[in-house]
Amino acid sequence: MSKKGPIAEWQFYGGSLAGADIRAKVLAIFPGVLGLAMVPMKYRLVVSLILLLGLGAGPARAELLPDLGTDAVLERPSGKPRGSIILMAGGHGNLGITTDGQITDLMGNSLIRTRRSFVSGGFATLALSSSGSPSRAIEAMSKIARPVIVVGTSRAATRMHRALEADGLVITSGILDEFQSNVGSSGSLPPTLIVHHRKDGCRVTSPELVAPFINWAAGRARVVWVDGGRDEGDPCQARGHHGFAGVEGRMVGAVLGFARSVRAR
Repeated sequence: MSKKGPIAEWQFYGGSLAGADIRAKVLAIFPGVLGLAMVPMKYRLVVSLILLLGLGAGPARAELLPDLGTDAVLERPSGKPRGSIILMAGGHGNLGITTDGQITDLMGNSLIRTRRSFVSGGFATLALSSSGSPSRAIEAMSKIARPVIVVGTSRAATRMHRALEADGLVITSGILDEFQSNVGSSGSLPPTLIVHHRKDGCRVTSPELVAPFINWAAGRARVVWVDGGRDEGDPCQARGHHGFAGVEGRMVGAVLGFARSVRAR
């Protein structure tokens, strides 16, 4: 997957990139809906035209920030951003970012392949490689737009204890017990959202870990469950429930809804 171009990547995921992006644009207009079918009938034609014409916040060109270099790449919405989202991929987490801002690895990761949906939702969106510092990334993005929300998936959760100064955290398909162990006391948690598939088959991200985590968080975290989609290949990789295959829009919608509710601390 790391060597596929954007068209091949889109085809590999059955058009899910475009689908997630469309759902993000619908969510920007009607928060809480999961797609065009849930938009009130009297508004559906208008929303369809907006999506067709590509109006609203769209992704700009990728850029590197001086403070972060090739550890991260930023994409901004066309208008004033309503906040910042920092994405941390799972696995080894190294995005292989080039000097012209291209991501060459982990392109199939659930957050990386849907990153432009967060831009379309109005947020300045930074894809952060594991070589970069979450703390420095939060500092850099705070200068661009607040609140700053850090979103990590799967194994990225084991590094997210370095992001507690963010205004909000989202952990998708996360290794929650290791995150909990790294943090220690839940008193240091910012507002936190857990997004998890009910049938995640990955051994280290079992849905059974969610309830103990929510109890430990003592009111500082809540969960959004996702159902449905496709489940293929390695249960800990992107093609299955662990990577929200086929239901990316639900994951994106949950993250955007939470991000809009967070206030700068």
